[in-house]
Formats: sequence, C-alpha cells, structure tokens
Amino acid sequence: MRLLGLDPGLRRTGWGVIEVDGIQLSHVANGIVTTDHKAPLAQRLAALYDGVASVIQAHNPEEAAIEEGFVNRNPASSLKLGLARGVVLVAPARAGLDVNEYAANRVKKTVVGAGHADKRQIGAMVAILLPGCDPAGEDAADALAVAICHAHHRRASAAVRKALAVGAPN
Repeated sequence: MRLLGLDPGLRRTGWGVIEVDGIQLSHVANGIVTTDHKAPLAQRLAALYDGVASVIQAHNPEEAAIEEGFVNRNPASSLKLGLARGVVLVAPARAGLDVNEYAANRVKKTVVGAGHADKRQIGAMVAILLPGCDPAGEDAADALAVAICHAHHRRASAAVRKALAVGAPN
C-alpha cells in the first residue's frame, strides 16, 4: 500500500510518500511544493494544486493523509492557511484517493510519543522509522510523519473492523 502524507502551507507544502507492507514501512520519496510569495493568491493556490497533483501522478499513492490546520493569532494568516489546506485536500480527492485528516498533536504522539514534540524530534524519528530517508526539510519530514501516522492508524482501524466483523452475529 502506497501512502501520501501532506503538510499544507501556502509558502511550502511538504509531501512524503511511503510504502506499507504489513508492519514494514519504507520511504519512497519526499519533497516540498513551493509558491512565489509575491504572486497573487489565486496563482499561489493554483501552483499548490498543480504541485500536489504532479506528486500524485508521479508516485501513484493509493491513499492520502493531511495534517489538520490550526488557528493562528492572525486571522488573515489563518484564512490563507485554510485556503491552502483546502487546495491540498482537493488535489488527492480529485485524483480519486481516500483522504484522511489527523490533528498535529495526534501525528506527533503517534510518531514521537509526545503530542508537543518539536520539529527536530519529528525529523529524528522519521529518520529512524524510515531508514535511509533524508527529508527535504522540516515540511517534508512533517509530511512523512503524517503518512506514518496514517499507516499506523489505518492498521488499527482495520484490526477493529475485523474484530467487530468476527464478533458480529450472522
């Protein structure tokens, strides 16, 4: 199963693709989609969409996961992040992928073991969990962490569904 993790941002959207085989995780690719901060907002959003769509086309993931947004103190920044997040959600959905969302604290707790882990800790654990992986920056490491989180939680959800199906009356 090939999974795409996304860490949305208007300037930089991190992406990471992993392969899941049972409990084994392996790194496929990662990177960052960047936009020109001087370009009009609509062009920046279009560039994000095109960049994420290109990643999907190049790596053919079967599912996607995205980090949920958070509210900044600055309402204008929150609105722009929300717009970027929306575009990043639409790209895999338009490609027919199942899109899952995870709170940042859940991603950190799953990958690092602490819900308030810092960027350095996330990068270190991603490197441990995906040997040979060299993330293309903090945003890419965060995106790989989102993919790892999804791999973990989709297995747990599948186990619960299976247990419920076995115990269900006929």
